[in-house]
Amino acid sequence: MQLTNSLKRIMPIATLVPAVLLSGCLFGSSGCPFGGGGTDVSKIAFQTSRDGNDEVYVMNANGTSQTNATNNAADDVEPAWSPDDTKIAFASDRDGNYEIYVMNANGTGATRLTNNAADDGVPAWSPDGTKIAFRTDRDGNNEVYVMNTNGTGATNLTNNPAFDAYPDWSPDGTKILFHSDRDGNREVYVMNANGSNPVNLTNNPAFDGYPAWSPDGTKILFHSDRDGNFEVYIMNASGTGQTRLTNNPAFDGSGRWKP
Repeated sequence: MQLTNSLKRIMPIATLVPAVLLSGCLFGSSGCPFGGGGTDVSKIAFQTSRDGNDEVYVMNANGTSQTNATNNAADDVEPAWSPDDTKIAFASDRDGNYEIYVMNANGTGATRLTNNAADDGVPAWSPDGTKIAFRTDRDGNNEVYVMNTNGTGATNLTNNPAFDAYPDWSPDGTKILFHSDRDGNREVYVMNANGSNPVNLTNNPAFDGYPAWSPDGTKILFHSDRDGNFEVYIMNASGTGQTRLTNNPAFDGSGRWKP
């Protein structure tokens, strides 16, 4: 799998393995690192390299009818369902660098939304389906941007020289989680949907990242190595009550909520 250096930096820390998008969301449904999810739990979109390059496939929830939706010689990665289940956003390097595309759920009508010399990826739909947040290094470092679903109006929300990535919308669409190393190490932050008032929720010398809102917006999952190895943690939406959920010498991370 050929990835640019910037994309390697934002892939899950465990390994660069094919990723599963279940019910419209990576490793689960609400608040996924590779984008927001739809509501049709009968379908799963996922990223696979089974054809010699990365493609986005769609299958039934029981594993049947696995279909190549992108079917392109380039690498197509990071699928994210639209909230109404009719579209899938994804990142692809088919035009020379990673850009964000959108296609119909059956794979037709693939359209490029971003057109930039930098790498754009990790699309995340707003709950009302009108916006897509994404990460990009077009400003020389990774930032969280938001744009209209037709690709217009791209706006830098984070605007910081640090590494900012993995946006995740709150269920009510008013806030966006992301992780950033602006304080010297990776932390979980939350900001208003317009980029204002970024707040460090974790504030720990360890790695804290890959946050995910609970469906009711009251809790946040994240993973951290603060106890010596990566474990799944939970906290209140305010950042209080940080509690370790797993306790295993293996890598535990990228926890995601059942819808």
